[in-house]
Amino acid sequence: MEAWWPQCGVHLALLLTGLILYRAISSRRYGLRPLPLPPGPRVLPFVGNIFYTRDMTHQGLARLSARYGGLLHLRAHDALVVSTPEMARLVLQVNDRAFANRPASAPIAYLTYGRADMVFAQYGPFWREMRKLCVHKLFSHRRAASWAAVHDEVDDLIRDVARYTGSVVNLGELVFNMSMNITLRAALGMRNEGEDAAEFVAIVQEFAELFVVSNSTLADYVPWVARLDLQGINRRMVAARGALDRFIDRAIDEHLAHPKPVDAADADMVDGMLAFLVDMPGSADRVSTDSSAHGSTLRLTRDNIKATIMDVMIGGTGPVAMIIEWLMSELLRDPEEMKRVQNELAVVVGLHRQVAAGDLDELPYLRCAVKETLRVHPPGPLLQHEAAEDCDVAGCRIPKNTRVLINVWAIGRDAEAWKDPDAFRPSRFGPGGHEADTDYRGGHFHLLPFGSGRRSSPAMQLGMHAVEMALARLLHGFEWSLPNGMAPEDLDMEEAYGATAPRAVRLCAVPVPRLSCPVV
Repeated sequence: MEAWWPQCGVHLALLLTGLILYRAISSRRYGLRPLPLPPGPRVLPFVGNIFYTRDMTHQGLARLSARYGGLLHLRAHDALVVSTPEMARLVLQVNDRAFANRPASAPIAYLTYGRADMVFAQYGPFWREMRKLCVHKLFSHRRAASWAAVHDEVDDLIRDVARYTGSVVNLGELVFNMSMNITLRAALGMRNEGEDAAEFVAIVQEFAELFVVSNSTLADYVPWVARLDLQGINRRMVAARGALDRFIDRAIDEHLAHPKPVDAADADMVDGMLAFLVDMPGSADRVSTDSSAHGSTLRLTRDNIKATIMDVMIGGTGPVAMIIEWLMSELLRDPEEMKRVQNELAVVVGLHRQVAAGDLDELPYLRCAVKETLRVHPPGPLLQHEAAEDCDVAGCRIPKNTRVLINVWAIGRDAEAWKDPDAFRPSRFGPGGHEADTDYRGGHFHLLPFGSGRRSSPAMQLGMHAVEMALARLLHGFEWSLPNGMAPEDLDMEEAYGATAPRAVRLCAVPVPRLSCPVV
């Protein structure tokens, strides 16, 4: 009786060993062995990846990728980091459909009314109809009001700069206000003036900050603290969404009280979306008339409109201002490049008149400088996707719901893809340059400032028109220098932490008019 237990243990051990060997042999013979996950840092018990919190920026993730490769797996976050052009191609082109979703944490789902917007909506019929609405209606070149707003607000920017002739101007602040006004006019038909505008701008700024902090909270690294709300984020989210509810409901009611034809020249985005509002009196007639233009079956609620307006405000204001401010910074730090851009403007346009929209196509070197700025200072350094299904990339297993971070900043500085990647050199995109045929619209995977494939930005055309128009007017209308005799090499080029990685310190400079005619 006493010998029974040892014998049983021996038999059990032999049985388990046989099962393990059988599974291993069968897997090898029939190809059933699961693919490995991509390489990445080890996960520590209880605390997960808390010691990698400082690396969860585009620069920190680039350092980790230099160690682990262009496909990096962060196990504690269920996150995949893509840091090379080839890996980006495999994700965004070869597996475009599999990675067509956007990840949304619980806080972001709350702020977007349960993914009621276009940015965070899951890929499917609703998302496709929303994108169609954005491309054909909200951001279309045929929406004259949006494009007129660009030219009006650029005029105001130049007028404001001219008031500081020979003295220091906070160019970063003026450019941000210009971008905010363009977006406000396109979205709600208003400018950043008066109490209503101040109220809404404060709401937008709070939402923008919450989108950033809710993507990287203490609960991401120590999950069991989520319910404690130690950082007060939950309380702020409830207050912010309540404020947005009140403001946009009021705006919708005002638009309903004074309706405009969907295609009116001065119609804003709220007017465009009200045609699809399910609870609007007479909406059925307006929807059927308007949607026939592109076969839409879209129906929107007030929550859809609120979430989409916030998408537009956050996505439209920061990136435009950031691109302009960084390009002006790079030119002030490199007087020879500044001179080359300004010489082109003087030759093409002359100094006897202002730049017009029709001149932009004749300014190739200015556009080279814009491309180079998008490479070294992409407006969204980390583009987020999510695996909608199990798939494999480069021989690695990517489980469903894996969060995917496309490190556009690292890709733009990849030494294998770019010659002298850390140098600001617009000529690389010019005639005879290595990148003469490269553009930023998503077809070249070593330059992806606006993403690629299904999730590329639908507002890219309008935003880049604002960028080019503002830069052409600033550089054509004024000579620029740094304040207080600052040497170009002493200009602070540090980034602030944020979704768009803006300058840590606003750019200040001294303008002097250079035209023989009024600048406005």
